[in-house]
Amino acid sequence: MERDVIYKKIQKALLKRAIGYDTSETVEEYASDGTDMTMIKKKVTVKNVPPDISAVKLLLEDIRQSATDFSNLSDEQLNAEKIRLLEALREKCGDENSKR
Repeated sequence: MERDVIYKKIQKALLKRAIGYDTSETVEEYASDGTDMTMIKKKVTVKNVPPDISAVKLLLEDIRQSATDFSNLSDEQLNAEKIRLLEALREKCGDENSKR
């Protein structure tokens, strides 16, 4: 498998574990009447797997790291990010000045 595909599968599994999920469990009982096996009872139980705090921490750490990792960005992308951050800073400073 390609590295990106594996990474996305791991992220998906980690997200599922971090937010919790429901799963069903089926138990079947069989009895023999001499030659054939026949199912006499089938029980389906839905179980809730609660969120896992360790998975939440790993997911948040991954999100934080990818949000601050600029090493893979091109010059154009870095410039666009710089402009976006400067505009956000100006907006924030404008909000702060208007409160005074």
